[in-house]
Amino acid sequence: MKAKTHFFKNLDLTSILVPEDGATFTGTKVVCTVGPSCQDVDIMCDMLNAGVVGCRVDLTWGPLDFHRKSLHNLQLAMRKSRRLCCTMVDTLGRELMIRRQVKIGEDGWPIHEESFTVSAGQQVIITTRTDVDASGSVLPITYSKFTEMAVKGDTVYIGRYLVCGADSASLYLEVVDVQDDDVVCVAKNDAVLDGLLTVFHAERSSEGLSNVQNDLPLLSDYDKECLHILAQDFEIDFLSLSYTRSADDVREARRFLDSIGMSNTKILAKLESRQSLLNFQGILNEADGIIISRGNLGLDCVPEKMALVQKTLVQACNLVGKPVLMTRVVDTMINTPRPTRAEATDVANAVLDGVDGILLGAETLRGRYPCETVTTICSISRAAEKVFDHHYHYEHLMEVAFDVGQIGGDHQGVPAESDEDGAITPSAALAQSEANGNGPNSPSRGPSFRGSGIRGHGHGLRRDDSWNSVTSAGAHHQLPSLGVAAKAMARFSQVASTGSLAGLAYGRQDMTGAAYHRSPYISKLESIASSAVRAADRVGASLIVVYTHTGKTAQLVAKYRPNMPILTLVVPHLVSDQLKWKLEGRSSARQCLISRSLLPVLAAPSPSGDQLLHEAVVMASRVGLVKPHDHVVCVQRIHDDFCVKIISVDELGAGIKRDDAVMSHSVFGINPNHGVTGPHGVHGPGYDSPRVHNNPIGNKFGHMPVPLPVQPPTFTGSMGGVLTPTGLNL
Repeated sequence: MKAKTHFFKNLDLTSILVPEDGATFTGTKVVCTVGPSCQDVDIMCDMLNAGVVGCRVDLTWGPLDFHRKSLHNLQLAMRKSRRLCCTMVDTLGRELMIRRQVKIGEDGWPIHEESFTVSAGQQVIITTRTDVDASGSVLPITYSKFTEMAVKGDTVYIGRYLVCGADSASLYLEVVDVQDDDVVCVAKNDAVLDGLLTVFHAERSSEGLSNVQNDLPLLSDYDKECLHILAQDFEIDFLSLSYTRSADDVREARRFLDSIGMSNTKILAKLESRQSLLNFQGILNEADGIIISRGNLGLDCVPEKMALVQKTLVQACNLVGKPVLMTRVVDTMINTPRPTRAEATDVANAVLDGVDGILLGAETLRGRYPCETVTTICSISRAAEKVFDHHYHYEHLMEVAFDVGQIGGDHQGVPAESDEDGAITPSAALAQSEANGNGPNSPSRGPSFRGSGIRGHGHGLRRDDSWNSVTSAGAHHQLPSLGVAAKAMARFSQVASTGSLAGLAYGRQDMTGAAYHRSPYISKLESIASSAVRAADRVGASLIVVYTHTGKTAQLVAKYRPNMPILTLVVPHLVSDQLKWKLEGRSSARQCLISRSLLPVLAAPSPSGDQLLHEAVVMASRVGLVKPHDHVVCVQRIHDDFCVKIISVDELGAGIKRDDAVMSHSVFGINPNHGVTGPHGVHGPGYDSPRVHNNPIGNKFGHMPVPLPVQPPTFTGSMGGVLTPTGLNL
């Protein structure tokens, strides 16, 4: 891992202490969890206005009717506030819980009337018997095979749903004996157990994976039933997949979503255990985004490694351009209107590391200050974004891309990437490199560690050693999006050969070369995205405008973390399922909300793309994103070609300068099919601005093709239209 230095240009504390100027845009996104504290429509409106871009309902706790009401109220709040917001459903999955009596309150939320007090040194029995009521000394667990997982000396954590692990509702137990249906433990601290109590069996090994894993299904029957019912009435943008262990889990969830008509729903894999870290490469391949669930993850990793794990996960997601959210940042704001200095620093460091967004849990679900929490997170994020080293981030991504290009050598025979809004697929040659004796498990790499391979205990339980085959698994699945992920992915391959989490903190150049031999070092579409960011930086642009259908182009631009907002014009398009046609675009706009710096708006199709761009600039001026004479960089697709152009705002801030409207300054243009030989041996059409040959943007990617005559583009209706900023009227 190449750690960021976080050296600041301004060391004048007098200027640093100046209050914020009331900026209108926060690049870092905030997603809240809906609960009794924020289910009211007016409170939701206040939170949307404060900066919330996504709302999560968690099937782990609460009846389905409560979650239906939450989603219904969210729709009302969006209409009332005219703010766009994405919806996320979190699954119950493999959660272990203590069985207790519960009743439903007047607001529809389940409550427990009784709490238990436990003292340090007290004996506590976790039992699988169903005829026992919960008390301070006996806790019946919902999983019937828990006794087969526990071993003397293990640590078992019991805490209230969505607690931070450091408050009075957190209990740490040490297993001292296992007898028939009972796991006898000793309390290591005082605790007052209240509310829904969840159980986490911490990994006993300090490096590898030796615990027996429960055999609970990825999606419980309750999960499947709820998702099927919710999908009939609401558009679900994201599925938060709890306790994701491997890439197979993500694929299984995708198959289920497709089977119930939720093919547009994206999957965010929650990393909650050691096993998910050791299988991270495959998970990142398959998932649409990552949630770092620091609550459980912090219990399964030694404290001194958590910072390195977090930074490595964030950097890996940044390299492949997939959104990454982080949880558990301001737990004290459940009961106080102000975070601790450690929490404020934690949020700022997460932003400086490159996280896309913050996922709030108990702070908004049952906290006393949900709106203040959102406002605080946004304020801290804006302050950190001002000192984020955009140049270092950009150059680091380009350096990795260049290094992989040098390692790969000749790229002939590498499959070409798809065009805009299609998957960008560099080839992974891990299997070939291992066959040649160059892979991470080859003899030249030294001895490799393999687990015991213990599988099965007669009851479906297993000690999963799939983490030991991270490298071989990668040979069957292409790495996500780009060759620029090489260095990040190499260290996760190293985990497989070393058998320890130490591999998370180091990367090896020789392994990088073996794993990514012959991979394309950068895609054509990504060259457009990186060029747009470079051009915006060079001209001091105040805004980047990106036309897109599915949001992938905008996410590629956001990957380079420009220091200006990215206005994402999502143009709805017709799709067919062979039975009927439907207009898609609203879900794509909402799904862009969790990517850093993206500001998605809907645009109705019309014959004039220039008119749409003019309206976008007018809207940006109205909300304070641009001022008179500011520059705007636009990434646009014209027929089969992509181009980057620079325009300027007129002196009144009422649109594009007339000269620019007549002829925009094209900085970079490329045809996705350029260089592909046609059936008659003729290269596909393409064009390029002559200035790119004397421009560092073009030189960064090597020699550019000889420019062809540029014909004035004619718009055919694929772009353009009247903007719908809220996405509610289309």
